[in-house]
Amino acid sequence: MVDAQQSMRAELDRLAPLLEPLGERFAAAGHALHLVGGPVRDAMLGRQGVDIDLTTSARPEETERLVTGWADAVWDVGRAFGTIGARKGPWQVEITTYRSEEYDPTSRKPDVAFGDDLAGDLGRRDFTVNAMAVNVADRSFEDPYGGVVDLAHGLLRTPGRPEDSFSDDPLRMMRAARFSATLGFAVAPEVVAAMTAMADRISIISAERVRDELVKLVCAPHPRRGLALLVETGLAGHVLPELPALALERDEHHRHKDVYEHTLTVLEQAIDLEHRLPGTPDFVVRFAALMHDVGKPRTRRFVDDGTVTFHHHDVVGAKMTRKRMQALRFSSAEVDAVATLVELHLRFHGYGGGEWTDSAVRRYVRDAGDQLERLHILTRADCTTRNRRKAERLRRSYDDLEARIERLSEEEELASLRPDLSGFQIMELLGIGPGREVGEAYRFLLELRMDEGPLGEDEAGRRLQEWWASRTP
Repeated sequence: MVDAQQSMRAELDRLAPLLEPLGERFAAAGHALHLVGGPVRDAMLGRQGVDIDLTTSARPEETERLVTGWADAVWDVGRAFGTIGARKGPWQVEITTYRSEEYDPTSRKPDVAFGDDLAGDLGRRDFTVNAMAVNVADRSFEDPYGGVVDLAHGLLRTPGRPEDSFSDDPLRMMRAARFSATLGFAVAPEVVAAMTAMADRISIISAERVRDELVKLVCAPHPRRGLALLVETGLAGHVLPELPALALERDEHHRHKDVYEHTLTVLEQAIDLEHRLPGTPDFVVRFAALMHDVGKPRTRRFVDDGTVTFHHHDVVGAKMTRKRMQALRFSSAEVDAVATLVELHLRFHGYGGGEWTDSAVRRYVRDAGDQLERLHILTRADCTTRNRRKAERLRRSYDDLEARIERLSEEEELASLRPDLSGFQIMELLGIGPGREVGEAYRFLLELRMDEGPLGEDEAGRRLQEWWASRTP
């Protein structure tokens, strides 16, 4: 607790040049201004940030007037919810009027009512660890719901009854899972019980808000904790039903891995390999790890010898992934990236002991496109066998494949695989204009490039003319 107090003082000292002049403006106008929510929690945990949340007794229009002239930029897109945003140097500041909000049972948007009471404002927040505040003027600390104690115990509780909190905003149930994954905190039993009983309430929340919360959870330091909570409470059945479906019923006469547990292990192993990527956490590779086997429930077949097969689960899973991500309103680029990884995650297993031809390696690189590095990560992470010899054999095989890709890349510029002749050269050589035939010729040369590597313009031209003569009357 002493460490938390020291961390808070240090953070307030760091923020003083930003907050003290702003606090003076509000005090002169007769309004209180408090640092609130996540910044207070993070300060007590010794974490620093550049996004600052404040709450005030001032109404939005007065807040806007008070920050004008102090801030470098001001925006009011959150005015309907009582929030005015501002930028001051590197800092992003959001100042929200004391408020209370609740959902109509069939509405996706909250009805907002402004208040004049800090305790009431803190009482409407999601969890006690986010319901603490510090007065900007005198640094007095407000904690009416025991957030400090819960922070010390690593526990997520709601300020009031969890049923009331989740009824006001059902997305808070997903936030419980996200904060568990972010902070590594346990979730109070009564909160878990309310999440379980009210899981279907999440259906009134827009796909975009669910998506954003899911992204934050998947990109958290401990996503397995949050995902397991979503499955345990039944929330995953509403927002990501493909995940609980992986907990396949086991048949005593047939042998197969626990696909659900395997998937969470693959996710964790992918995270361990993220250092290979330029930016972390990487949502695409993490979500691909989470979705890579979602086609297995639909493709499971029992075999007489006691084994289970999942033929074509990669292709089926890619289609399911696209459908789910589109329903959650992900961008086309994100959908394409994740679905490509899911569809290709088994391709390596045809490599065996390195029997692939150079042509097959080129096609592997071409099909992966700009997802090649992520595919390396996913394929390596997908090895969860406890057989050390098998795991080592797979690792060496993939090391060999990567080495071959690197060698061919140096020799042939695989990253920009193109035919030896451009479209203009094709038209000039064949004496044809733009159209379908140019595309056919281009694809012929690209396949030739895949099979035999670079040929040079003269040889490619000769082979193109032979092909053209063989197909033209």
